[in-house]
Order: sequence, then structure tokens, then C-alpha cells
Amino acid sequence: MELDNRKIKILQAVVRNYLETGEPVGSRTISKYTDLNLSSATIRNEMADLEEMGYIIQPHTSAGRIPSDKGYRLYVDQMMEAKEREVEEIKEILLEKEDKLDNLLKQAAKVLAVNTNYTSMITAPRYHHNKLKFIQLSKVDVNHLLAVIVTEGNVIKNHMLETSELLDDETMLKLNILLNTHLNGLSMEEINLATIATMKSQAGIHQDIIGDVLDAVAQAIHSDEDLEIYTSGANNIFKYPELADNEHAGELIHTFEEKAPLNELAITGLSSEETGIRVYIGDEAPVESLKDCSVVTATYDLGEGMRGTIGVVGPKRMDYDKVVGTLKNMMNQLDSLYKKER
Repeated sequence: MELDNRKIKILQAVVRNYLETGEPVGSRTISKYTDLNLSSATIRNEMADLEEMGYIIQPHTSAGRIPSDKGYRLYVDQMMEAKEREVEEIKEILLEKEDKLDNLLKQAAKVLAVNTNYTSMITAPRYHHNKLKFIQLSKVDVNHLLAVIVTEGNVIKNHMLETSELLDDETMLKLNILLNTHLNGLSMEEINLATIATMKSQAGIHQDIIGDVLDAVAQAIHSDEDLEIYTSGANNIFKYPELADNEHAGELIHTFEEKAPLNELAITGLSSEETGIRVYIGDEAPVESLKDCSVVTATYDLGEGMRGTIGVVGPKRMDYDKVVGTLKNMMNQLDSLYKKER
């Protein structure tokens, strides 16, 4: 008997519905969850075939069906294959787009520095309210599991989790299904206590693993590493006597060469819901080495949750009107330039 596309869609609907409810699934319920527009009678016949093929089972007479281990296996294998295919199909496009964006942001930093006569910085965009795309748990040894977490933009994070027992293949399979069914497409803000409680209840004695995975997801989504920062115009510092002495100039040049101290400035903007102009004067600056300067920043938005920080650093007597105007103009242009590059 052939497992055709219609049977596969019905099996997927059975698995998803059973994972959501924990109750045997009937043909009438399935008719609401598929796009096949089939009658309950036709679906009953297809489900009978799936049962005969060993993909679903009927726990007791007159009840609906639940997935068998064979059905779970097919569901997960197809899900994994689809995810891998999706990543492969867009990998080259992503690399090309990232290269164009990299050049665009470097040029934007140069334009800011030239137009203002100050020092400029701009970060590569990060996903705001980053969402989870996929989780894969794998056994490493008797005491460790590897959690591979894929977030928007196909950013991949690996986390090693400790466990007190060696989990069998069936348990690993069901944990992977449980995690992906409940978490795919959600941001951390959308993973509420009810969702967590449901997952832990369904995980039973393995609920601690669910908690560990959620911690790993939070770390992956909120991680501040790999924040790319582009700078330009550091030598403009020497145009202003109050910043040009050896001590001040050396510290400022080091800040813009190392870039790491600028992370806090960039993250401060990205953590805000607002995308307007922010002005820090002297001690207001969140970076110690910039306490003798004025810093004007803004958060640019490329759409689809992609946001970054753009800023200008200069003396306290900077031309604020010109800097604010230039930043606003750059914010407006970045989105259209990015879409044109794509």
C-alpha cells in the first residue's frame, strides 16, 4: 500500500492534534485540520489504511487514533528533512545578502563621518524579538545532551545540557516533537507560563530537560555575542583640542579600534522599543571612555524585526542640529538602500 501525499497530510494532522491535546484523534477533527476538503468518511478510510500500515493505532474500540512510534518517526524525519532543505535553499541567498549589507553599512559609517566631521559607528542589524525556528536534541553520552537551536536568520547556537540518565531513542524522539510543536515560531516574550506548564506536564519525568532547553533558548535568543560594529572617522578626534591630548585621544582611538566597549552603547539602543534619536552628554554616556564626549545615537529598522544602532561621537560642543538631521536622514535612507541592494 502506497503512502501518498494525502495519507501523509492526514498522518501529520493526527500527530499535531494528538501532541496538542493528548487525546485520540477522530476523522471529524482531522477534517478541520487539513486542506484536502475530504469528507469524514474518506478520512476514516485513509486512517484505516494508515492503521493497517502501522503509522497510527486505535487505543480502544470506537476511539480515535493516536500515532505509533513508526508514525512519530516518519513525522520527525520529514520535519527534519524539510528544515534542512529550507536552510540549504536559502543559504546562498543569505550569504549574498549579508555581503551586500556589510558593504552598505561600511559605506554608511563613512558617509556619517564625512558629513559630520565626527567619529561614527553603526552596528549590523540584529533580530528584535527574535523567534525560534527549530530545536534538535541529540545524545552525546550518558550524562550529556546537545541542544541545537536555530533562530530567525538561521543563526545556529549549540548548548550542552547535563542529564542524569541515558535517554532511549523513543524518549529523544518524543522530546524533540514536544519542543518543536510548542516552541517553533515563538519569541521568548511569547513563551508564557501556560505553555511551559503544558510542556513540562507532557514531558513527565523528563520535565527538567524541558526547563534546561528553555534556558538555552533564552540564552541563544538574547545572546549579545557576534555584534558586528563598523566605525569610521576616528582621526576626526584630533580636530578638537579638548579631545586631542594624548590621554583622551589614545583612549578614544582604542575604543573605536577595539569596538568591544561600544557594545554597551549599541545594546542600550537595541533593547529599547523606541527608534528615535538619543543624545548622551558627558557623564550620561553608557561607555566610560566617552564621558568627555557627546554621543548621538538612533536605532534604524530594516523591517522584519531587523534593527541596529547608528551613532556619532564628538565633542560636547558638537553641532547637535546638524548631527541629528544627518542621523535622521541616514535612518530614512538605510531601509530603501537595503531593499534596493536585495
